[in-house]
Amino acid sequence: MSLTMCTLGIHGAPMRYSEVSRNIPGVSQKMLTQTLRSLERDGMVRRTVTPVSPVRVDYELTDLGRSLYALIAQVRDWAHENADAVDHARATYDKL
Repeated sequence: MSLTMCTLGIHGAPMRYSEVSRNIPGVSQKMLTQTLRSLERDGMVRRTVTPVSPVRVDYELTDLGRSLYALIAQVRDWAHENADAVDHARATYDKL
């Protein structure tokens, strides 16, 4: 869920399914579809269908989704900033 939220949040604009998929390495079509549906059900993501040929489907964060993304982004940034300290702590622990 958080990778999908971050992908949509960082982009900041509607994204097609294929764009979302390309930005999440290793995600299966089934898992991404389930995640997007779940986020849509929870009110985090808006799915917009445009009736052209072929049909265009875009996904974007709702206001509720953007408010959650702000929190997830803080955790993501903390993890990035503290990765070396966590690695050091693990190495120290493993020596015990």
